Amino acid sequence: MIRQFSASTRGNFAVATAIAMVPLMLAVAGAVDLVGTSDDAAQLQNSLDAAGLAVGTKYQPAMSAGDMRQLGQMFFAANMSAADAQEYSGSVDAFQVTASGDPSAYTISLSSSISRPAFISGAPAWQAIRSASVEIKPGAQACVLALDPHADNAVDLQGSTNVAMDGCVIAANSDAADAVNRGGSAIVSAGCVSTVGATAGLTPPNATLACGAPQENQYASFDPLANVTPPAYGLCQTMPNGKTVTLSPGTYCDKTWSGKITLDPGVYILRGVTIKPGGNGSLTGQGVTIFLMEGSQLYINANEQVNLSPPTSGPYAGITIFQDHGNTSALTLNGGAGSVVSGFIYAPDATVTYTGNSDMNAQGSCLRVVGNIVQMTGTSAVKADCAAELGNREMYAGRVIKLVK
Repeated sequence: MIRQFSASTRGNFAVATAIAMVPLMLAVAGAVDLVGTSDDAAQLQNSLDAAGLAVGTKYQPAMSAGDMRQLGQMFFAANMSAADAQEYSGSVDAFQVTASGDPSAYTISLSSSISRPAFISGAPAWQAIRSASVEIKPGAQACVLALDPHADNAVDLQGSTNVAMDGCVIAANSDAADAVNRGGSAIVSAGCVSTVGATAGLTPPNATLACGAPQENQYASFDPLANVTPPAYGLCQTMPNGKTVTLSPGTYCDKTWSGKITLDPGVYILRGVTIKPGGNGSLTGQGVTIFLMEGSQLYINANEQVNLSPPTSGPYAGITIFQDHGNTSALTLNGGAGSVVSGFIYAPDATVTYTGNSDMNAQGSCLRVVGNIVQMTGTSAVKADCAAELGNREMYAGRVIKLVK
């Protein structure tokens, strides 16, 4: 029987075929794994690319690492939902996103992996690792920015306003239908207007824009001072008596500043202080930065004079007034004749009311206004080219997003 089997051509062919099938089946299994992993890797790459572009539209430098990962993971998971449940879960868990750069250009870097079970039981899983990179560059230079994401009239130009911002953009992060609103007899000229939402009243002859028409439905603008950290508190200095005072840099607490106030150059940290010069009072300081902390408030009325400029070097170059995050006290600059204000006026969680006057309009000032909401009245001109006066600190409207990897 054995001799008959070994002598049989058909038996020899069957044995040879069985032996040959082993590497063939392994090759087929490998090809199945390779194709499947390649498909998974393509889906992984597409999901990372989509998440990177989505994060690029929402990113702000002040975001924590956890918040940014949560945001990116949400978009990534939505695009990976077609994957096998086990593979999907592992890829979502492996998702990572980081940000680097500065206001001139930020880079969002993303990565994840996917692990596909082998076709043959017991064989090692096939794994693919992919990454993506998105570059975010700022748009045109801005002079006014409202940060509120939903407010009506986030930038409001009313009354007898005559605002000239040649070469500069008025920007609002609000998605409202009237995110930037011009009303009354207000006349506005600017490089452009950029909003996440839409605008109202910005048509000729009351509005002249170098870009032709407002740029609506744009990406949100970056908060230009999001990464600025106020200095540490010092010992509370004594406020001198009298209606005419000269102050030295330092920390001041729980007091109302009134009268004619002159500030020596330097940094002033105010804790629970109200600056309200009163009738015929004034606030003057060259090369100063004022930090409004713990509910501190600045209120300059129309019959008071204000003359302020920022330092041009150091950590607070270009910043004249910095109202701390969480401080919702309204910031009002209604300076009378002869008033001149330059530098960044920053109150991210408050309404900033700025009233210019004819004196300020003559030459134009290197002013940058950032508030949760910004209201402007009066006549004023703002210069766009202010690199030296602002210590090379810039503010931009909108953003350009590009997938680079």
